[in-house]
Amino acid sequence: MHGQTNMNTRTDVLIIGAGGAGMMCAIKAGNRGRSVVLLDHAKKVGGKILISGGGRCNFTNLGASPNQYVSQNPHFAKSALARYTPSDFIEMVQAHGIEYHEKKLGQQFCDGSAQQIVDLLLTECKGAGARFQLETRVEQIERLPEDSHPLRFRIITKVEVFECESLVIATGGLSIPKIGATGFGYDVAKQFGVSLVERAAALDGFVLKPEDETRFGGLAGLSFDSEIRVRDKVFREAILFTHAGLSGPATLQASLHWYPGDPVIVDLLPEMNVFEWFLSKKKSGNKSIVRNLLSELLPSRLSERFCELYFKDIRPLPDVSEKELKSFCEILKAWTFVPKETVGYSKAEVTRGGVDTDELSSKTLESKKMPGLFFIGEVVDVTGWLGGYNFQWAWASGAAAGAVV
Repeated sequence: MHGQTNMNTRTDVLIIGAGGAGMMCAIKAGNRGRSVVLLDHAKKVGGKILISGGGRCNFTNLGASPNQYVSQNPHFAKSALARYTPSDFIEMVQAHGIEYHEKKLGQQFCDGSAQQIVDLLLTECKGAGARFQLETRVEQIERLPEDSHPLRFRIITKVEVFECESLVIATGGLSIPKIGATGFGYDVAKQFGVSLVERAAALDGFVLKPEDETRFGGLAGLSFDSEIRVRDKVFREAILFTHAGLSGPATLQASLHWYPGDPVIVDLLPEMNVFEWFLSKKKSGNKSIVRNLLSELLPSRLSERFCELYFKDIRPLPDVSEKELKSFCEILKAWTFVPKETVGYSKAEVTRGGVDTDELSSKTLESKKMPGLFFIGEVVDVTGWLGGYNFQWAWASGAAAGAVV
């Protein structure tokens, strides 16, 4: 081939990105009789699907509604999510004989492995007549002149030139570069004058500031149930101390809503009036010290550290004033810190921000400015919570575009 372009292929639909959203779009378009080509620079499809849910793929969430998504326009996701629901995807899973289970909070996982979801999508794509072109990098995208109608775009790769009517960008975000994530989709948006919402790594936990790291770094490995609040959002699940900061499901959820400078507030003892608890011990004449009593409620390393920092008093409980107790309990109920940053794209499950939803039709995900150009999945400024919501957006946005491309 000598590195030169020597083939010209015409197709109705060209999809760049063979992940969940891209494959769903190919299935829907192919089943409508459209010719479809999926291009991807990776060697195999569905890299993100394969590593999700600890290798078991948390493929949807029964409770998926627009309320679990972050976007500058919170209404944008409504149309696509209403037209392709979790039960629509579950129907496909069942039709392929894949065993699955609900873990918690509506999260659906394969009993076997995430490969089953990739195989399902590949089988459906094949049935729809979609063609895959892997290990292929796009060198250039051009808008064709008006008289080429219905063909609108030319996509140039080293080996082949594609001309298509509908071009779908399903390239995902910047999260997890080690499996091939790039900012390609954002570059395409910029090329065609489609505006972007600022991107940030999300669902990835917090790095503490150096002074807080010194104070809490020794707690690495400690996990406990708590409530974490960022802005007006509250999540109740486990948090985990790491060497650098905080992780665990509740923290990951909170990171999606965090912007630099925001305080994070942790209730170490949710659903408990800890001040009343201490008072009842005090009234019953309990002579223990606060530190020892607190370790009945919290892991001992945690209670020791919080007492070292915020309650050094080692007098027996009857000698401690109610005022001192109250102020310590207020810290336990609202431990507040300002993270240095989130962990970043290397660990982030998703990218917050992306293609501005004001630029797209919420019904079809087509660019308002550039007919024939579509953006679906994570590249769009619609980011779901942890727990299968981002896959549901991939399926729903892919299906919405696939119905019209």
